[in-house]
Amino acid sequence: MSCTHVAELPPEPRADSVEGCPECLAVGETGWVHLRKCLTCGHIACCDSSPNRHATAHFHAEAHPVMRSREPGESWRWCYVDNQLV
Repeated sequence: MSCTHVAELPPEPRADSVEGCPECLAVGETGWVHLRKCLTCGHIACCDSSPNRHATAHFHAEAHPVMRSREPGESWRWCYVDNQLV
């Protein structure tokens, strides 16, 4: 199965200077594992290995389908709708 959501993405949101998961930081949490970037709006959020799973929560709240790893040296993208790397 091929993901059609990548072709529908807007130009990637500009680079950001966020150094952590903003939602975790807002409540004093610093236990995120990895960060993800929404390729629709640029929102930064913590991954599913993190206690709060804000990246997946962002997908459910906003229906933005594709996130990219924000970890140094990683460039993979994940489509939540198709449940696959894209």
